[in-house]
Amino acid sequence: MTDYVVPVLLLLVSIFALRRKENAYDLLLYGAGEGIRLVVSIVPALIILLTAVTMLRASGAVELLGRYLSPVFTFFGIPAETALLVLIRPLSGSAALAVGAELMGQYGPDSLIGRTVAVMLGSTETTFYTISVYFGAAGIKKTRYTLPAALFADFVGFFTASWISKLFWT
Repeated sequence: MTDYVVPVLLLLVSIFALRRKENAYDLLLYGAGEGIRLVVSIVPALIILLTAVTMLRASGAVELLGRYLSPVFTFFGIPAETALLVLIRPLSGSAALAVGAELMGQYGPDSLIGRTVAVMLGSTETTFYTISVYFGAAGIKKTRYTLPAALFADFVGFFTASWISKLFWT
């Protein structure tokens, strides 16, 4: 069924454009051009984030940070190995996915850490990115309580991810 989603979508858009007497091909080209411009604008930030994450890991800063934060993480039941993910997820979804994939590759997807990482990625948000994009698009300058509430929700997501992983898979 999923093999037919894109062709059916293109067919429906073409029918809709024909009904409105618009040139579907020109609209498709315009949309593709906008998509390419968006990718070109995002790639430099993605490269910088992934480079910074790699540098932090290679320098040993992540292990040091994990060691210092280990008592705090242990108190909340969060594995210390997920320190970088906890710090990077509110900033960048792509970098968090890269860190999550690396952790799953290192520890295995069926390990406690692998499952915890999977639940963390599914139950938290790229808070700073989301706030800047959506509030910026809406022209909102004052976020009031949005950032503290969103960061608290991320914390709850990280905490419950570990708790759920231990509860259901150990």
